Amino acid sequence: MGTTGPEHRLVLLRHAKSAYPHGVPDHERPLAGKGRRNAQAAGEWFVAEGPHPDLVLCSDATRARHTWEIIAGSLEPAPAVRLTPELYYSGAAELMDLVRRQPDGLYTVVVVGHEPTLSEATLQLAAVGSDPTALAQVERKFPTSGIAVLRLSDGWSSLRPGTAVLERFAIPRA
Repeated sequence: MGTTGPEHRLVLLRHAKSAYPHGVPDHERPLAGKGRRNAQAAGEWFVAEGPHPDLVLCSDATRARHTWEIIAGSLEPAPAVRLTPELYYSGAAELMDLVRRQPDGLYTVVVVGHEPTLSEATLQLAAVGSDPTALAQVERKFPTSGIAVLRLSDGWSSLRPGTAVLERFAIPRA
């Protein structure tokens, strides 16, 4: 049975392109210049085409935090953000479990994370009726700054593999 209120949307966002400075641990890698520019383009995408987030669950890795900080600069009002350390190392099942725990009064949740978790979660969640072009793109590659938008017919607690429709896949670029 579907919800009677607004539909729920899960937006999976891969951090922007990171730099690889010598001696910097993976968790602390900053964004590259190209990554900062593409994060700005992602912010413009959210304003022009994307759903407005109610909550952002963001990996605490430097590149993920900085990606969202740049995007949030484009949004009015900026949504609530929860730094979520487990997103740095979690798999698709853990990501779904994290989202399932969100209150149904939040209609759009953005997860800022990493590969291969985001592509795996997208492909596992995508049900019949998903956009075939978007599915093919995610199967090929979920590049940095890639954004998957999934629509759920029920609330977060019902999130399971095959319960969402992949509406679109965007790769904003500067």
